Amino acid sequence: MDESSVESGGGADLPLEASLALEPDSSRIAQARHLAAAFLTTVADSGIAVAADTVQIVQLIVSELVTNARKYAPGPALLHLRVTGPLLQVEIHDSNPAAPAPKAPDPTRIGQHGLEIVAALAHALTVEQTPVGKRITADVVLHPAAA
Repeated sequence: MDESSVESGGGADLPLEASLALEPDSSRIAQARHLAAAFLTTVADSGIAVAADTVQIVQLIVSELVTNARKYAPGPALLHLRVTGPLLQVEIHDSNPAAPAPKAPDPTRIGQHGLEIVAALAHALTVEQTPVGKRITADVVLHPAAA
């Protein structure tokens, strides 16, 4: 599958959405990061405020979710980005119904911190089983209020 798409209603028309079908190998991780950056540029160009560091945060979340989907799910997967109000929903749909579980803290562990990273960066993280696997959704605030 070599499909990616960005849909924009223009202006304040929502939803703004983008999707990328993912092959069962790791060949699409960089493309997924690029799609996320381009999508957030489209969002900003439509007049929705996007904080400067949000692009890097979203690219890291996308990298971790796509990497995990490709590592642990044997079949096709789909990355879907959607703006809903002040949030960007980063969704990954994959064919493995098993919910990911964070590892116990271990300062000597090398790797396997992806879910911890996503949970720390996202406003909310949900995992839902679907008829063909699961959907993981990370909500990211597009423009956090100044502290």
